[in-house]
Amino acid sequence: MSTLENFFLQIKDVKVVDSSIPYSKYIPLELSIANTELSKIDVKNPDLFEAYVENYLQKNNAKVAFGGYNEVRNLYNQTTLFNDEQTDERNIHIGMDLWIKAGTLVLAALDGIVYGFDYNAGKGNYGPTIILKHTIKNQIFYTLYGHLSLESIENIEIGSNFKKGQTVATLGDSSVNGGYSPHLHFQIIKNIEDNFSDYPGVCSKKNLDYYLENCPDPNLLLKIK
Repeated sequence: MSTLENFFLQIKDVKVVDSSIPYSKYIPLELSIANTELSKIDVKNPDLFEAYVENYLQKNNAKVAFGGYNEVRNLYNQTTLFNDEQTDERNIHIGMDLWIKAGTLVLAALDGIVYGFDYNAGKGNYGPTIILKHTIKNQIFYTLYGHLSLESIENIEIGSNFKKGQTVATLGDSSVNGGYSPHLHFQIIKNIEDNFSDYPGVCSKKNLDYYLENCPDPNLLLKIK
């Protein structure tokens, strides 16, 4: 385990969506190919998938569904963004998803500054996205917040400061978030290279080792369950 990952283990009380919801109201949601329930619905239809998530939450008396790190999914075969003739199939998710209603407050995981933001438009993409840069105890890393509302990036500026737990954005709906049921894609990035307002959230099996090392499990920081 790296120095940064050990550092994450020492941090407490980190939330990235609505701080009023206790972790006792979070429930895991598996979207891997092993979830046979997904074969019964059209996951490419955001309205049907949102109804599936809402029913899942209601059935389990939960408010937030979470999961997805290092998860192989069929969800991405809907678009050439993840599959084309020139590249290996990208179908392994390397962030954490938190499924909850559009409009939910999105919070800064830790103190940081705005490193980049953009509307990453297109089917299957992030939609409005914000990346924060963190410098803590000589450790530099980044957190990515994807599938936000358009309003979230209207008045934001590069270099703006956010404190841990401060509202950064709100979640977008399927009309702006890449065509997904509303959720936050939260990802930790060590070396962002020349990326500015975007970073791969899904990788191929060929590149998995690199991305797992460069993008640690967000639950090391969030400690949900």
